[in-house]
Formats: sequence, C-alpha cells, structure tokens
Amino acid sequence: MRIDLHTHSTASDGTDTPADLVRKAGAAGLDVIALTDHDTTRGHAEALAALPEGLTLVTGAELSCRLDGVSMHLLAYLFDPEEPALLAERELVRDDRVPRAQGMIAKLNALGVPVTWEQVARIAGDGSVGRPHVAAALVELGVVPTVGDAFTQEWLADGGRAHVEKHETDPFEALRLVKGAGGVAVFAHPAASKRGWTVPESAIAELAEAGLDGIEVDHMDHDPGTRARLRGLAQELGLLVTGSSDYHGSRKTCVLGEFTTDPEVYGEITRRATGAFPVPGAGGV
Repeated sequence: MRIDLHTHSTASDGTDTPADLVRKAGAAGLDVIALTDHDTTRGHAEALAALPEGLTLVTGAELSCRLDGVSMHLLAYLFDPEEPALLAERELVRDDRVPRAQGMIAKLNALGVPVTWEQVARIAGDGSVGRPHVAAALVELGVVPTVGDAFTQEWLADGGRAHVEKHETDPFEALRLVKGAGGVAVFAHPAASKRGWTVPESAIAELAEAGLDGIEVDHMDHDPGTRARLRGLAQELGLLVTGSSDYHGSRKTCVLGEFTTDPEVYGEITRRATGAFPVPGAGGV
C-alpha cells in the first residue's frame, strides 16, 4: 500500500481542486490519501464525490498552532467535522487570515513592493488566504523567484520584515479539541528549521504526555539525519511515525507519494479514530 497522509487543495493553499487532487492521487498509484487543508474541511465533500475506485480518502485538517512564540502545525485525522468546539476554533483561526494577509500587504507596500489585496485574493480564489498566496504574489511581481524564497527573514518568515502574526491555537488545547472530536493528532514536520524556529524536543515529549499520537518524520523538509533522529525520538516517546508529501500542487516542488506512511501505522491511526472513518472510492464523478 502507498499511503500519503498530508496534502492540500484549493480549499486552502494548494493549486489543485479537491477533485483534481484525488484524481491525480489515483493516477499516481496511491492507495490512501489524506486531505489536510489548513484549518478547514471545506474540500472534503468535493474530494469524496470525485474519489476514484481503488483510492481511500482520510479526512483531516492541518491546524495552526503556536507554542511559546513558535508556530507549529498539527495534522488532525478522522475527527468529527461538526463537533462544535473544534469547529469554532477552526473558524476563529480562519477568520483571522484575511486581516493578517492585509497586514502583510501593508508591510510589503511600506517596503516598496506594489502587491495589492486584489492580487492576493485572486491567487487565493476560494481557498483560505494565507502566506503562500502572498508569497505567490511576490513571485508574480518578480520580487522572488519561487514561493519558498519568500519565506525568509527578508520577507514572510516568522519574524521577517513583512510577517504578521495570526491567531494560532495552543497545541495542548488543540490536542484536547481533536481528541474531543474523536480524531488522531500528528505533529507536522516538527524539525523543518528552514521554515523558521522549531519547538524543542522537550516540548514534543510534553505533547506526547498530553495525548499526541505521532510525528511526521519522513518529509521533504527533513534531511536523512533529521529523519533518523526523529525516528529515534518517536520510538523513545511511543509515538507513531508518519511520512507524507505535503503536496501543494504547483506551489511546491514535492510530488504526491514522495514520502509515505507504513500501512501498520495507518491501520493504528484508523483504529484510534472514532470521529470519522476512511472512505473507499466508488469511482468518482
């Protein structure tokens, strides 16, 4: 089985619609894919309607969190999307995205970059606007060559010249909410230091004690040495180890199935979840 548990669609900051995403996943030979858009489940219905035969969809979301001033992301799988407490928190995070993006635009304008809200909104389309859309605008304007090059201290990285903080959930509260909604929680790319500051391993241990299920070890932002260190940490803490592409369509260089999750780990995730269940494809539309 080939299992990719971290992907994004146009419902957040990916470039493929949810329907196109699952079709591409099927064509790429994947058996299981998780749709984990940022702080939203809005793409799930479209993905389910288009799910090809032979591909199973794991519903989820990537939750924006912050611990001691450091931004981190929590992958939540198979939770009840209508559970009121988690739903309210996701909406609170999403509602802060527009003023945050507008704040970044104002800072960029002050730095002499002629980006506009209309440009960023056009790039975001129906998705939840975020930093990658602002970064894409900088690419369009020729300010940086790639989206990744916008995530530096010169521009949009945490603490960068045009960075604006947003509402992000305390990860211990996020864990409580995910568990309360019957979901399973995995720390996304915990050592992706090129994105900015990362939380210390002592914090991962504390999160494990609080109910964290796993950590995403096999990821494009982790070099082989980092993956080996994280795998050892997971074993020490009794955490599941996942692997994923973090696919964003053409917005990033990663490809579907670039890293995958062991079938036994996937089986354990499905056993722990009580809020929702994986859905096998019936041929799509």
